[in-house]
Amino acid sequence: MSGASKHFVLAAGGTGGHLIPAFALAIELEKRGHHVALITDARGANIPGKPEFLPAHVLPAGRITKNPLSWISGIRSIVEGRRMALRLFESFKPSAVIGFGGYPAAPALLASTSAEIPSVVHEQNAVLGRVNRFLAGRVQAIATAFPGVRRLRPKHADKVHLVGNPVRPEVLQLRDEPFPPFTEDGLLRVLVTGGSQGASVLSDVVPDGLAMLQPALRSRLQVTQQCRAEDLDTVRERYRTHDIPAELGTYFEDMAARLADAHLFIGRAGASTIAELTAVGRPAILIPLPIATDNHQAINTGEIVKAGGARAIKQPFFTAKELAKQIQAMAQRPDTLATAAHAAWNCGRPKAVEDLADLVENAGGAEMMDVIRVGADKTSGAKQTVRMPTGATKDAAR
Repeated sequence: MSGASKHFVLAAGGTGGHLIPAFALAIELEKRGHHVALITDARGANIPGKPEFLPAHVLPAGRITKNPLSWISGIRSIVEGRRMALRLFESFKPSAVIGFGGYPAAPALLASTSAEIPSVVHEQNAVLGRVNRFLAGRVQAIATAFPGVRRLRPKHADKVHLVGNPVRPEVLQLRDEPFPPFTEDGLLRVLVTGGSQGASVLSDVVPDGLAMLQPALRSRLQVTQQCRAEDLDTVRERYRTHDIPAELGTYFEDMAARLADAHLFIGRAGASTIAELTAVGRPAILIPLPIATDNHQAINTGEIVKAGGARAIKQPFFTAKELAKQIQAMAQRPDTLATAAHAAWNCGRPKAVEDLADLVENAGGAEMMDVIRVGADKTSGAKQTVRMPTGATKDAAR
């Protein structure tokens, strides 16, 4: 890579799913000596985790829904946001603009097109999001986190670069740590989360599902569960009634440490969640959010489930009995959980942020470096040997 310092603008919608990978890229680009700015909305400017060096510019971002009443105001906001982005570009002079999805990314990417500034989009989910789908024909490259992303037109396939989804450094550093020991008579540590806002369905089902496990397994449980504030007392009473030790909270600051200790994860199937599970190598039971746009959470589970690293249960079928059945199958012997952990680990893409930064640095320059086009091998089913955390090796589709 060239050592010349460049300017980059990152544009992301105001949710953690869009902003976490944007923050990771900002840190990597700054580490390489570049200058980075962020365009988002008011919500995104207040998301925890934004690097101190990263200035945030809040722009109007209209949301155009199926309701025609939203069209006029939505288009007006997008046009105003595009105009403000162009003013920013005049002073900041970016070498490229990188969008991470969400409506607040649209004005900046539209402005980059009219200013003839190279642009890249990163798609975190296994389904191309609406904004990225709309802009796919205008950008120079489409970085993806999963192979075979849906809603991607065949004519845009040549722009695709499979890089993965960047994860937090404190999670990534756990990748080479072994799976925590799980023996016939040792504790089974279960981590339950429902996304940033929690999920009431997990509060309703998980305590009773764990209580239905066979006594030999149930007696060894140690549970950590994220709940909504309004569910805490009810869930605490259920665990007390079932005599299952559980630590509950609405938010855990040390989530990376808790993931490191966990033998089994139960929760939603957001892109960041799956990226972290595969980065660390943790088996999971995933319950996709049924109202996720384009059902993307269900599709996100495809790779890790096919590999044997997780099981997915659709929410209508997510009952205490079904959960107990799936846990019993996964944890019936110590080696079954360890095997699932290895399978999840093999799906990880630990160099996601470096590969994304390489792609961004090359945007608009010479022909894209071959090393970035890792997607070609993955989608064709090519094989390579992948190092396991325990030092073993395993053939995996990469």
